[in-house]
Amino acid sequence: MASLPAEVPWELSPPEGDEHRLAREQAIDALGRFLRTTGRKVYLSSEMGIFYPGEPRFSPDVFAVLDAEPHPRRSWVVQAEGRGLDFVLEVHVAGDLAKDLTGNVEKYARLGIGEYFVFDKTHTRIHGYRLPPAERGTAGTGRTYERLVPQMGRWSSSVLGIDLTLERGQLRFMVGNGALEWSEEVIQRLGGMLDSVLASKESADRERQEMAARAEELESALEEEKRAREEEKHAREEEKRAREEAEARVAALEAELARRK
Repeated sequence: MASLPAEVPWELSPPEGDEHRLAREQAIDALGRFLRTTGRKVYLSSEMGIFYPGEPRFSPDVFAVLDAEPHPRRSWVVQAEGRGLDFVLEVHVAGDLAKDLTGNVEKYARLGIGEYFVFDKTHTRIHGYRLPPAERGTAGTGRTYERLVPQMGRWSSSVLGIDLTLERGQLRFMVGNGALEWSEEVIQRLGGMLDSVLASKESADRERQEMAARAEELESALEEEKRAREEEKHAREEEKRAREEAEARVAALEAELARRK
């Protein structure tokens, strides 16, 4: 295994630029997050040297192996691992499309790879292929893929339990009615939720401040009304005393007049 080649010759894997890289990274990201949440034991990787007995090495853009320990590897050697690939996804942006749609279709079927999908980003298309269950897992001649027919714009992967579809020119993976999110989308969504929470908190703080100010205004108005009532009461008491004093003086004068008569 140590003597196996680690480099892919330039002519076999020409660089395809950022469009290819981003599509591949998004696929790995979304599938990886999904598989981790389901708890399934699936090894998922990308652009790794794959070695089948008696076959030239190849490096799929994305591949998965069921019931395989998901620890880091430098290569996938079928003889050492005891099993071959179950799922392969190739992203085509530039180069020879026939390699993906003809050569790989024949080769991957012969190797017993259960499902094979091609995302043709240039023409915004998905191509899907599947082997009957009895022909999966081991290499053999005479095997031919069944071409998958999309249902409602989706290509179903029975290996991973997801659907593949196109959305605004991008490859998306679906589970039920929901699309598998990329980490960037999760971050944006959580950031939006955080902004909403912070905005709600700020709104609640403003509302509390306004309520506190209103309470202070009401308290001040009550105090003012209380002072006004006390002043009015005091004025009435003063008026009553003055009236009583006046009445007493009148009574005294009347008594004095009556006495003098």
